[in-house]
Amino acid sequence: MAARMKEAYKKEAFPALMEKFHYKNVMEVPKLEKITINMGLGEAKDNPKMMETAVEEMSLITGQRPVVTKARKSIANFKVRQGMTVGCKVTLRGENMFLFADKFFNIVLPRVRDFKGVSKNSFDGRGNYSMGVKEQSIFPEIVYDKVDKIKGMNIVFTTTAKTDEEAAALLQLLGMPFEK
Repeated sequence: MAARMKEAYKKEAFPALMEKFHYKNVMEVPKLEKITINMGLGEAKDNPKMMETAVEEMSLITGQRPVVTKARKSIANFKVRQGMTVGCKVTLRGENMFLFADKFFNIVLPRVRDFKGVSKNSFDGRGNYSMGVKEQSIFPEIVYDKVDKIKGMNIVFTTTAKTDEEAAALLQLLGMPFEK
């Protein structure tokens, strides 16, 4: 499956981007660099089992073991001390990145109820796209009966594009369903 999206990039997206933006050098053509998935779990400080289930679910979703993130600073209002576990994250590159992107665009997003497309307003000005998912149960690997608590996650698509317009064109050619 990863080969399918990589081939689509090489055969369709690459030439289309070269033609649309009139690049003089093939190294200027934007490409998908990495996908970062982050799950913040503020309640994990009270319930350590929640962190174990989050790590297990994230590894099922991405096919890669996540890194447990710890608090950098103590925040008294949130009852967080420095070094407490507060979330987990995964950075996908190469084959795993293309596998996740293909699954996310073609299987996961169409499963969302009343899905009309993702917003084009979530670019950061440097060609990276960020979006949030409200619950992990939209992924086919998650068994809904075993979910103890609904957890959201942030997904960031990092590209080598210089502008948001170039990044939007790249993601659209790869299959990202933007709203009309």
